[in-house]
Amino acid sequence: MEDKLKDFSSFYLSSIASRLAICMGICMKKSKLKKNLIRIGFAGLFLVTLYFAVSILRIKSEHGVNQKAGLYVQPKNSIDVVMMGTSHVHCDINTGLLWEKYGIAAYDYSGAEQPLWMTYYYLKELYKYQNPQVIVLDMYAPARFKEDYQYDFIAENIYGMRFSLNKMQMLSASVEPAKLHNYFPSFAVYHSRYDDLEEEDFQSFLWDNKEKEAFKGYTPYWDTKPQTRPGFSEDRNDGLTPKSEKYLKKIIALAKKKGSDLVLIVSPYVAIAEDQRTYNRITEIAAENGLIFINYNEYYDGIGLDFEKDFNDESHLNYWGSCKFTEYLGAFLDSYDRVPDRRGQKGYESWDDNVKMIYEELQKYEDENS
Repeated sequence: MEDKLKDFSSFYLSSIASRLAICMGICMKKSKLKKNLIRIGFAGLFLVTLYFAVSILRIKSEHGVNQKAGLYVQPKNSIDVVMMGTSHVHCDINTGLLWEKYGIAAYDYSGAEQPLWMTYYYLKELYKYQNPQVIVLDMYAPARFKEDYQYDFIAENIYGMRFSLNKMQMLSASVEPAKLHNYFPSFAVYHSRYDDLEEEDFQSFLWDNKEKEAFKGYTPYWDTKPQTRPGFSEDRNDGLTPKSEKYLKKIIALAKKKGSDLVLIVSPYVAIAEDQRTYNRITEIAAENGLIFINYNEYYDGIGLDFEKDFNDESHLNYWGSCKFTEYLGAFLDSYDRVPDRRGQKGYESWDDNVKMIYEELQKYEDENS
């Protein structure tokens, strides 16, 4: 009997010890799970905080930065015509009017004083997300800016583009090594913007994507400054620098490889004879490659430009001048069989929103100046 009691006691104690061990194991697992959940929570909080910090502090501008950032929220393969080049593009080509009058799904993918070597990498970036039928490239930059490194507005052409090998290659072609730290990495440059923050900086989050998608790059000017109509004659063709010519030919080759029609233009402005020396050489390159090149400085009257009312400054049209030029350019683009009328098609609602956005800007201007 005593032996049986000992066996029972031993079994009972062993059972209790086993259960205690199981409970302790469960508790340890729960404790470990709790710690892991806390770690995940802190990591998630850090990432959310970082997202808000980057969204608020990142540099924003409607003269290049927003045009690049806006590309990434456009519906994939929805852009039929992309406009590229300098501020002459996003100030002079009204995407809302192209849509409203011709049904052209266009986007102004440009930056202030953008040199052709940056345009080339812009085009490579564009092809990651879009397959445009027509590329309209403005040639003002190679006519006016001759240095191999253009720093005055380079920030407008760097910030907004996602980090990638393509962006690093663009920086390599555009920035001297000793100056790279001034532009890269982006967060190291803009993290100290705390004293410069404005209302716009707090309106650029994921839930604002509908408004971002409606922005198609067009940034109108509203001032009116009378200009003197230019008149000159220039036959020389030695204005295109070797670096600009090299990248123009790279752009031509890339567009051909991707199957896009490339149209070279000069948006109307107050040109000088020095500029024409470049345009004469571009005319030759266009002919050699079977491309269309239209210098709209030769079509002031056809466009109907009024030099007293339609310019913001000697280099840019104002809103009213841009509407005249856009309608003239749109008639040309509308003749392309490859450029469809997308009005009413599903997936193109953001172009309707773009029209509304531009009219709201116009109404705001009129209310403030009435």
